[in-house]
Amino acid sequence: MKKVTVVFYISAIIAFLFIIWGIIPESILPNANLDNVTTIIQDFLVSEFGWFYLMSASIFVVFAVYLIFSKYGKIKLGKANDKPEYNYLTWFAMLFSAGMGIGLVFWGAAEPLSHFHDPPYGEAGTIEAAKTAMQYSFFHWGFHPWATYATLALALAYFKFRRQSSGVVSATLEPLFGKHIKGGWGTTVDVIVVFATIFGVATSLGLGAIQISGGVSSVFNIEQSSVLQLIIIAIVTVLFLTSAMTGLNRGIKYLSNTNLVLALLLMLFLLILGPTNFIMNLFTNTFGTYLQNLPSMSFRMTPFNEDNTDWINGWTIFYWAWWIAWAPFVGTFIARISRGRTVREFVSGVLLVPAIVGGFWFSVFGGSALNLEFFEGANIIQQIEQTGEEAALFAVLEYFPLSTLVSAIAILLISTFFITSADSATFVLGMQTTGGSLYPPNSVKFVWGLIQSGAAAVLLWQGGLIALQTASIIVAFPFAIIMLLIIISLMKAFGQEKEAIENNKSKG
Repeated sequence: MKKVTVVFYISAIIAFLFIIWGIIPESILPNANLDNVTTIIQDFLVSEFGWFYLMSASIFVVFAVYLIFSKYGKIKLGKANDKPEYNYLTWFAMLFSAGMGIGLVFWGAAEPLSHFHDPPYGEAGTIEAAKTAMQYSFFHWGFHPWATYATLALALAYFKFRRQSSGVVSATLEPLFGKHIKGGWGTTVDVIVVFATIFGVATSLGLGAIQISGGVSSVFNIEQSSVLQLIIIAIVTVLFLTSAMTGLNRGIKYLSNTNLVLALLLMLFLLILGPTNFIMNLFTNTFGTYLQNLPSMSFRMTPFNEDNTDWINGWTIFYWAWWIAWAPFVGTFIARISRGRTVREFVSGVLLVPAIVGGFWFSVFGGSALNLEFFEGANIIQQIEQTGEEAALFAVLEYFPLSTLVSAIAILLISTFFITSADSATFVLGMQTTGGSLYPPNSVKFVWGLIQSGAAAVLLWQGGLIALQTASIIVAFPFAIIMLLIIISLMKAFGQEKEAIENNKSKG
């Protein structure tokens, strides 16, 4: 533990106190328990600063697209002779697993169905509602989240591998604030990063445990319970800590490739045995309408319609805050695996490939669900209302051949995504609390792994996962400001580098 920084101790103490606060019942702290306080703060931020979340996420998209075509595209994230550490397939698999993983499996069928029955505008249950449902599913999981990740990941990779900075998020602000960022302000930034990562990932672990237990219940007819979910968290904790101890080149690399294979098999199964032509037509049409309406959706607020405002707050603004809160975790991990790539190559890969694959994923799973709901008379939404969103995927699979076997494969996929996300997070937390070490000690990763799982288990047991998720979203507000400052800092650094290169050429 000799390599740890003050950020480690501050973050660990805050995390521990937060978990304690989360398990104190409302009877002891009336109106001051974690759930009530965080909900009040979140409601205030979403209602008063929803426009800020929308503007910030859209700025990240514009910035990412600009970099692809800018004069800075040829800058390498590393020294001139650095080569990429991973081939394209492994690189895509690793960033995809860390960036979306459990969320895509959880929401692939559930979100389009939800929007179909409760659209952002128009009449529910119609053809237009189905088209809108798919369009907004593409929107929520498309360019905006990946542009958010790419913005931070690029800054971290550039400063770490090109300028040999420490690798912590605060170091990316040095061109803007100079040595002042190395004091208390820098520590504050890094604590916010660690806090967002701990509770963002802990919530995801809880979400994964709920869906795995839902799948186990569906396949093996075992009653869902908190005990079953806690057992799942305990088993997965052992597995991801074992993987974390083996390092990036073994544990996460092999798991990410396994995720990719299982995800492709599951997607191909539904594509081939499902309504193939309908799915392909749906993907083509939705991708076109998504691109066509991207600007209007990106800035859509409803100042004259309170009902639609509630929908935007509950979905779009919620998602944008969620992706920003996840950016420190995913961005740090993507940066770590991207040494040797150019700015253009990096941003194109991170922005375009996962967004397109994610859209196709929603077309297959959401399209299959909508086809069953719209044309086959299935009532999957009723089953979801009875058992929860975690049942959506398994409810859809029941209408396919070999449903038990395929559901078991889906459970395995969720489990491997679960392990990969937690494994990646322990590395990121270790890196951010050891001054940016690319090889944080196993003891540090072990501590963070236990804290993550402990937070997920305790709050799952107490029913406080929503409060934890809400707290993570609250952290997104100050971090969005930090990310906007990082853009300015990065552009200043790029300008300095280009100027130095041109001066050297003129001297030569």
